[in-house]
Amino acid sequence: MTNGWLNNKNVVIIGGTSGMGLAAAKAFIAQGANIVVVGKNDEHIQAAETVLLNNAEIVIADATQQQTAKDAIALCEKAYGSFNGLFHVAGGSGRKMGDGSLHELTPEGWHKTFELNLTSMMLSNQAAVQWFLQHKTAGSLLNMGSVLGSFPSPAYFSTHAYAACKSAVIGFSKSVAAYYAKDNIRVNVIAPALVETPMAQRAANDENILSFIKTKQPLDGGRIGKPDDITGLAIYFMSDYSTFTTGQVIYVDGGWSVS
Repeated sequence: MTNGWLNNKNVVIIGGTSGMGLAAAKAFIAQGANIVVVGKNDEHIQAAETVLLNNAEIVIADATQQQTAKDAIALCEKAYGSFNGLFHVAGGSGRKMGDGSLHELTPEGWHKTFELNLTSMMLSNQAAVQWFLQHKTAGSLLNMGSVLGSFPSPAYFSTHAYAACKSAVIGFSKSVAAYYAKDNIRVNVIAPALVETPMAQRAANDENILSFIKTKQPLDGGRIGKPDDITGLAIYFMSDYSTFTTGQVIYVDGGWSVS
């Protein structure tokens, strides 16, 4: 194997069978990592099996369930001998469950969106931190935020429960990063703008929204983001190059946050 940034790293990706999680899984493997990916959607699982071949352990499970991350980390340790990092990507829009503008937001939409995006992340981060503390070892947690958590758009992207969740990802991650820095457990956040993933199909197939995106994400011709746009940063945060970096939020947004 050629030398890679992640040689001998054993990483769990929660939500690693599609979109940005799958792109990260491929990139991590290319950089020498051993990977366990967790996904829920059967169609995505099949696609991930085709893409990842025999280079990763693939788990079918629901990220909102308490045992899911614990089992994935245990599998990582069993299969590869240890566990070094967790990338939490799982989440998504709650629009179909009742999320939306505040005057239309339903209690079910609020609770389901929080469960999908925030509770799942808390559970995976908790499982990882518990493992690192038990084994008295350093480790890296990387959480998926969104530009909407800090830089909202009143046009086209008014899902207020989702925005609240992604803002909370930042507060949660910084708080955890501060507390466990003494244990050499790092916690960072990647916050993308609109990226072409299964979640983003509503926007990616709407010409009006794509025209709007040209003004919000002006880099590289004003295009929609690609899953691979986040992989370089994810590799950095999982690697030893980031051992002095924690509590950071980096926007991979094509210029959204400054437009």
